[in-house]
Amino acid sequence: MVDTALFTIRDERLSLILTRRKDPPFEGLLALPGGFVHAQEDADAEAAVRRVIRGKIGFDAPYLEQLYTFSGAARDPRGWSVSVVYYALVPWPLLEKNTSVELCPADELPALPFDHHQIVAKAVERLRGKATYSSLPAFLLPGEFTMNDLHRIYQQTIGARLDKASFRHKILEQDIIEEIPSRFRTGAHRPAQLYRLSSKTLTAFERKI
Repeated sequence: MVDTALFTIRDERLSLILTRRKDPPFEGLLALPGGFVHAQEDADAEAAVRRVIRGKIGFDAPYLEQLYTFSGAARDPRGWSVSVVYYALVPWPLLEKNTSVELCPADELPALPFDHHQIVAKAVERLRGKATYSSLPAFLLPGEFTMNDLHRIYQQTIGARLDKASFRHKILEQDIIEEIPSRFRTGAHRPAQLYRLSSKTLTAFERKI
């Protein structure tokens, strides 16, 4: 089977997208989205988890990465099991109108079934570690964003404050974003330039952010 830790940022907090189990064991509990591999339909584990994600939230996650394989006799009361686990990032604006999922802050989770707490701990560790040296947090943003948006999303993902001037310098140095010509966000203050990612694939930095 496959499971996935689906992350988003809501109310400036790193959060997980959970679904309520409809069948035993643990019927009624919130859990990580997951499902069985369909041998006749899924080419591999990634195809299976993409199908599961589409079924839960209605679209493909902008970023998906294999995390780890969890296995053993104690993880499922029905007996020995193995799960290929992925983690994925989804911008909150794409989820706002989805009423079939529930969100919980990653550091305030309810009781979860199986070994899902262990999965979450490993996924958060991977996400926060990788966020310090790559473009990973940017996949939590919609297609257009300001430099302030990017700065906030990095802080919220990493869980630490980042000097704004230093952050801007390092991001521009890495060349992972590009200005969108003639696109600005207007408001009470000076119009803010809008940016987009230069690449749809993950970019690793030469040094930490």
